[in-house]
Amino acid sequence: MEALALRLSQLDAHAEGAIRVVMFYDTLMRRRVDLPALARASAVLAECVAGIRLHGTGQVIRMSPDGTQATAPSPPAPTTTPITLDEEEIGTVWLERPAPPGALDQLLLDRFAIAAAAVVERYGPARTTMADPALVELAISTDADEAARARALRLLGFAADLPVRVVAVRSSLPLDKIGGLISPTRPVKAAPLADVGVLLTTALDPTRFPADARAGIGNAETPHRSWRQARTALRFTTPRQVVVHYDDLGALALLAEIPPDIARDNTDVAAISRIADNPEDLQTLDAYCTTGSLRQAADLLHLHHSSIARRLEQIGKTLGIELTQPTGLTRARLALTTWRLLNH
Repeated sequence: MEALALRLSQLDAHAEGAIRVVMFYDTLMRRRVDLPALARASAVLAECVAGIRLHGTGQVIRMSPDGTQATAPSPPAPTTTPITLDEEEIGTVWLERPAPPGALDQLLLDRFAIAAAAVVERYGPARTTMADPALVELAISTDADEAARARALRLLGFAADLPVRVVAVRSSLPLDKIGGLISPTRPVKAAPLADVGVLLTTALDPTRFPADARAGIGNAETPHRSWRQARTALRFTTPRQVVVHYDDLGALALLAEIPPDIARDNTDVAAISRIADNPEDLQTLDAYCTTGSLRQAADLLHLHHSSIARRLEQIGKTLGIELTQPTGLTRARLALTTWRLLNH
């Protein structure tokens, strides 16, 4: 300690202050303080109101320099720093300084945020969304025994008495953002597996998926069966139907069980492949199969119904199917869906 004190005495005031800030927070972490104590100590050190907010729980803590809870309204733009845990922002810390920021404020906030992340991780469960992919894979694997699956779910933060729903998703957005959107008030864990994102949650709002996401939702009571359902449902998504519940597929889910070689050799599916190179024909057929009506398909594509009729007549000749007949429409729907499954 004498050597450290001697070195500190040889530093300028700013460097000495920086080291004291670092040592201050190192001491707080060694003492394993909780969040209120951390905010209180930070307020005393900074000589202004210090705050902590956790995104997952909505918990907000504001402490005054006198060690009591701050009651005055927060200024419109306090100096903030994100709390990061496992590369995910889980909250923020801030200082409510009425004067311009002090020279050491950013260092103080950085150490404040690191200490807050350590407290959340220690006293958790940590409200992070991103999870260890190995744990998620164990929870949804068909090869895992029930004891191993239960332990994985417990480590992920899920209670044993609540069913866990599984979602398979593809999106350009980060998985933690999607998890926060669809399940803002319930625990949700996410991990990438190969080219598919996996979300585990006890409840979700399917209307809150972002516009560019494709999602399949399983509904089985066991995670491994729910995962299989979710993957199947994801294959049935289309630009017009970006979120699919497995339960809504009914008998259509059986199409996913057809071996690819058999599906490709089917006459109707092969015919769909021939028109697939023409986006206009494929779009017209999709609209007609979706609506089952010339006029509704025309409205969907913003065209006159006579134009849709001419297109469908030509498409029907190419497919060898009378599209205006109920049997022909059913054949086209099944063939188009099977073709999509082959190319999904």
